[in-house]
Parts: sequence; C-alpha cells; structure tokens
Amino acid sequence: MNKETFQSLFPVGSHLCRWPMPPMTELKRDMDNLKRHGFNLIKLQDHWAWNEPRQGKYDFSLYEELTDYAATMDLGVYVGLTCEQAPNWLWREYPDCRMLGRNGLPVAYQAQSTLPADGKPGPCFDHPGALKEMTRYITKMVKTVGSRENVVVWNTWQEIGYWPEGLAGQQVCYCDHTLAHFRRWLMARYHDLDNLNARWGSRYADWQDVAPDRGAAGRHGLPHDIEWQTFMANEQMAAVLRARVRAIKEADPFHRPVFAHLGGPDIGSGRDWTYARCQDFLGSSAYPAWGSYHGWDDGRPQPGKPCDRHDALLKEMIHNVGLQFDYLRSSNRPGAQCWAAEFQGGPISTGFQKGRVPDAADIRRWMLTALASGVTGISFWVTRAEIMAAESNGFSLLDSVGDSTPRYEEAARIGAALNKFPKLFSRPNRITAPVAILIDEENSQSCAAMTAGGEHHSYSIRGWHRLLWDAGITVDFLIPADLEERGMEYPALILPFPIALSEKTAEKLCVYVEQGGNLISEAAPGRMNELAFCRRGELDPTMASLFGVRQTSFTMVREPEREERWSPTERSWGEYLEPTILKGINSLEGTELRANVYLQTYEILHGATACLQDGEKICGVANTSGDGKTFLLGTFAGHSGTAYRNENNNRFIQHLFRICGIIPDNLGALRVQRRRNAAYEVLFLTNPASEVVVETLPLSHEKEAIDLFNEKLTMVEGGVSISVDPLDVRVVIIK
Repeated sequence: MNKETFQSLFPVGSHLCRWPMPPMTELKRDMDNLKRHGFNLIKLQDHWAWNEPRQGKYDFSLYEELTDYAATMDLGVYVGLTCEQAPNWLWREYPDCRMLGRNGLPVAYQAQSTLPADGKPGPCFDHPGALKEMTRYITKMVKTVGSRENVVVWNTWQEIGYWPEGLAGQQVCYCDHTLAHFRRWLMARYHDLDNLNARWGSRYADWQDVAPDRGAAGRHGLPHDIEWQTFMANEQMAAVLRARVRAIKEADPFHRPVFAHLGGPDIGSGRDWTYARCQDFLGSSAYPAWGSYHGWDDGRPQPGKPCDRHDALLKEMIHNVGLQFDYLRSSNRPGAQCWAAEFQGGPISTGFQKGRVPDAADIRRWMLTALASGVTGISFWVTRAEIMAAESNGFSLLDSVGDSTPRYEEAARIGAALNKFPKLFSRPNRITAPVAILIDEENSQSCAAMTAGGEHHSYSIRGWHRLLWDAGITVDFLIPADLEERGMEYPALILPFPIALSEKTAEKLCVYVEQGGNLISEAAPGRMNELAFCRRGELDPTMASLFGVRQTSFTMVREPEREERWSPTERSWGEYLEPTILKGINSLEGTELRANVYLQTYEILHGATACLQDGEKICGVANTSGDGKTFLLGTFAGHSGTAYRNENNNRFIQHLFRICGIIPDNLGALRVQRRRNAAYEVLFLTNPASEVVVETLPLSHEKEAIDLFNEKLTMVEGGVSISVDPLDVRVVIIK
C-alpha cells in the first residue's frame, strides 16, 4: 500500500504494541490477524533510545522487518516518534541539555522506557546540541524506514507536552537556552523594551533582565508570568514540532503527511490551533471511559456508590468523544484531516485499578460519535494487552491471549462498513455548525492565572457545548484571529467566561455584530485586559458600549442547597448572594436562568433593553448594532449545562437561539449531525434516551436512503421509519 492508495481509504487500524516489543512471531501473528479482519493500518512507535543506543550507531532492523512484513499484506504503516525517550549517551554528551525546573535545579528524570509517559519531559530541545542530535536521528530514521512506500503517515509527537508537574514536580524549562528563546519571542512581539515596559508596567533596563516569575507559590497573574505561559504553550513547544516536521519533510522521498497528536484537546486554550498549523494536521487521543465526569458535575462519582449507567455512558459520548473531536476538528485548518490517533480499545488500567472491559456496544457508540464530530481516521490503542508497568493488561482490542474479542470484531466491522464509502468518511466534510464558541488564548492564560479561573473557563465551555447538544444545535469553535475571515459563517457566536479581553478582539467582535452576527456573552466581558490588568469600570469599554451597559455590581452567588462544588468558603459575612433564579423579560419573557458563580448587574445605556432580572436588578441586556444583535447575560450560564441541570435552563437556551434565528436540527427525540460530499449526505442519528426511539426521516422520491450497516429501513408515507436503540447511533446515508 502506498500513500496514494491509502488516502483513498478510511484509515482504521491499531498500534501494534508499546514497549518492550513482544517476540517477532507474536507481532507478525497479530498483523496477520488485523489484516484478516479488515484493518488497513498499523502503528509502530519509534524509540530513539532503542534505535540509536550508541551515538551514530543505528539499528532500525526491527522496524524495517515489521514494515516489510506489513507490505506483504498491503497494510499501511503509521510511524510515531518518541524523541523524549532520549538515549543515555545524549545526557553524557550534553549534560546541560536537561530541563531546568522553576527552582533552578536540573530535572533528573532520564527515561529508560516509554512508560510512564513516553519519555516526557525529555531533553530541552532549545539546547543546540540536543536539537542537532534529534534532527540528525529523525533524518536517518525517515530515510531508512521511510524508504518503504507502505509508510503512509508520520507522527512527530505522541501526546504533545512535557507533563512536568507529574514527572518533574514543577514547571519547565528555565534553562538559559529557553530563556534566550523567550526573550527573542518577546522582542518580536513588543519590538522594543520601552514598549514592553509600558505594557507590563515594568522598568527593565536591559532585555537580559526580562525573566519569568519564579515564585514558589506558582502563578500570580503578573504580565511576565502570563506571557511566559503563553510562550511555553504556543512558541517553545511549537518550535520543537516545527523542527521535527522540517526534518521529516526534507528527508522523506515520498512526501507523506506529517501530524502530531494531543493527549486530549485543551478545552478553552487556543494552543491547539497553534499546534495544528505546525504540521499538516493535528490529532488526539480519546479514552472515553477514562473519567467522563468533572468534579462539579451532577451525578459525579461518590465514594462507595456506583455511577448511574445511563448518565455515565451518555457523558462518555458527549464530553469525552463529541466535545473532544468537535474541538479538535475546529482547531485544524479548514479542509485538514482530523484523526483519533489513539482510540480506547480495551479496559483502562492504572496500576491496581482496572476499568470496565468495553463491549461491542461501547466501541460502536464511541466510534460513531467520533465520526459524527468529523473524525477522518481512527487508530486504536493497542492491539494486544500491554505487558508492563502501570498500564499492564490494559487498553487493548485483544486480550493477552486469543485472536478475537467482541470489541475487536465490532471495530473491524465498522471499519469495513466505512470503507464502502471511503470518500465520504475519510474526508473532512462535517457540515459547518450554526454556532461557534470563541476560544481566546489570551483569556485562557489570564483565567489560568487566577485561583480556579482556568477551571471555570473550561467548565463554562464544556457546559455550553452540552446545552447546545441537548438543544439539537451543533457547535464549532473559533479563535479571534479567524473572526474576520470566517466569523460570518456563524449566525451566532458565544463568548464564554470572557474575563480577559484585548481591545483588538473587542473591536473584531463589534464588526461581527455590525455585519449581522448574533453575539451572546457571559458576564464580565473584558473585566481585565489580555495581560490581566483590571479595567476601571470592570468592563472593556468597547464591549460596554456594544452591549449598552455600565456595571453596578459583581457579587458571588451561593450554589443550591448550600453545596460547595466550586464556591470558596466565605471569609466573613456578606460575600455571597443567596441562590438566585433570574427571570426573563421583554425578548426573553417567560424564561428562567440559574445564576452561577457570580451575578453581574447593570445600568442600561444607549437604548439597550433589559432581558434578565433579579428582583428589580437588571442582570441581562439585549441590544442591536448595525445588522446584528447582542445579549449580555450577567452570570455564567454555561455551568448550567453540566451542574444543577434543569429543564428551565434548557428552555432558556432554546428560546435565546430561536431569537437568533437558529432552529435545532433534530429528528424528533433524535440528535442529528451531518457530513456531506458531492454524491452523499450522511446523517448520524443519536438516541440519548433510555428507551428505543422511532422517528420518521422525511425523504423525497428522488432520493434513496441506506443504512451504513445494511440494517433494515422501513419505508412509510413521507419518508423512512428509523428505530434507534438507547444510547446508540444510527448512520443513514442519503444518495
């Protein structure tokens, strides 16, 4: 199989194994089995420390033999790098390539295996010697293993990141090479030191004096701390990605696609957009059963009490698959691939705790939900049960012995069905959603500098996604940089937990509204600027003018029943308002919304109208500007999607979006998501209920409907009768 042949298929495959490698006979037997069941892809995880144990002495024979054997069966090979697992000679040759922690001490961890974390954090590749050796190794590996045409894709970083707090005990890297890189990046952003000083409120006399905060307590919301975290997430790691991509592209004789993947999207952060633009596309891991609850959620696990089965499985679908891949798809360039680069194949295993063994229904539910969100390739982790360390006997499609399991058979069955329509499922063709949630990296970094601020920010986004899912409204995600070019693709735009906002972004939002967009903002838009300096009046002035308000108060609100899921303990009397239900008036007459976290109240200016009240206090405002409308909600409505859920909040959301002209795309009780190419439209029909749902899909006489798995479709007057089991996804293809 060459690159061109592979790109005409929907890639569905499996990681052959992690490390250490089992006997070659076992690996080849598993490859035979994968091919026999219809899988078309295997992943080989590359190990720098294994392949170059002595400097300049390479041994790729294991990978060459496996790749050659895969070619005899027409299997594509997906090669993933783990350069963080550096060979021991590198540390001897360049002892100063170790990352430095926040406390100034070198990180002693030196990976001897890809476990526990694929070698992370690894060497500092700002070190010129480490960078040179890494790119030299990649070049040799690509030229050697990549001489085989059945290598079809390269992955430069398995789960991007350093994970320093867990493995090094603190943040990294504060070495001289990275600090120099930081200062060069700041010079490009601020141009001269006087401008930086003016923006930061600092008085540095020399660029060499500029440094990140090193206080032992962690982040304090200072400008140099916010810029440091932005640099590490969006420039330092991006530079490593670009260096690896450059080395592969220059060495690869067949010019195959290059990507990397995340452990999971960083919900709320714009860094994923940065990473997606460092290579051809960005992928992600997905382990749906690895904790489907947040600690603030309704139904969250309690000691000694079982989770509700239906609620937990639904959350796996919506939050751990749907949200993750809606976010990932949105972060990629329009028209780029979107891969589930590691997909859960077996039970989660973490030391002594073993999770449930997925059954065929789990695999079907997860795979079809991922496809509904626009995934264009799936590679399972792993084929055969892992054999060492904390993940032993976990994760695999196959058990430790035997050549089949129900979950393995189901993954193969779904893959075979998808490859009857490869140009439909292997292409990025998810229908653009009517609503986008704005993802602002500046806001994300500023919120993360406040106690629990980053958690509230991401929780609000997660909740908005769930509220709209419940309403039958699909969602994309958009960053401020893309507002001018793509903003008007979306009739409505949500501004979640917008505590920090730059004037540049505020001006773009004004243009969006003036051109006819509907902007829905949670409380306190631009309470701080992008460097976390507070604004007088506690609102961005441009946003205050757009919404037509002045703030009169901003006060914490107690949670219902005196719970404290997110609320800090009151320090003295009077910090909290009592639990509050806001009443809709005027355009929102007849609706209610729970106040979450804070309540912001307003004085109305510039002809705006109140739309939410708490008693006599105005806490929601509607306004118009140009051809568009704005709604400022004086609380954090997104939290209601997953905490203290009730039907009144859901009805409020449905009413609000009807005002914006957005009609849910439901088929009765079934949620609908769509993909489309020139020949076909595919409908993913999800049943979130606990009982079978039967609905009629309208269908004109000139169209034909078929089930992806050839399950029976019953023709009735006006269309096709569709029956969907509880927590299942039915896939109907319309010619």
